[in-house]
Amino acid sequence: SGAQTLQRKAGCDILEGGSTRGVFEYASDGMDFISLDVDTMTFTAADAAAQVTKRKWEADGTVAEGMKNYVENICVEWLKKYVSYGRDVLERKEPPTVRVLGRKEPDGFLTLSCRAY
Repeated sequence: SGAQTLQRKAGCDILEGGSTRGVFEYASDGMDFISLDVDTMTFTAADAAAQVTKRKWEADGTVAEGMKNYVENICVEWLKKYVSYGRDVLERKEPPTVRVLGRKEPDGFLTLSCRAY
């Protein structure tokens, strides 16, 4: 039946005040498959095939806990670590470099382009 692609998106955010938010989702061949709502610890299956996975994971009883641990602990630790590595660059404040180019059109108008980076 050919090759299939499984995609996993797992991530976390550190919000104002230090609270965190996490996401754990799977897709199959580019289509949503199954996701975990970390707050309610419930899986959402996108189709009948994903329902099979949902039932297996719920029966196992440890899959949701493992995912929650990842997004609330491991991911947050890594995020803090890697942000600290680049803190100097992330917090650097410097004015952008700006270039303004002008081109005179045949009708006499001047077209200006501004680039900031």
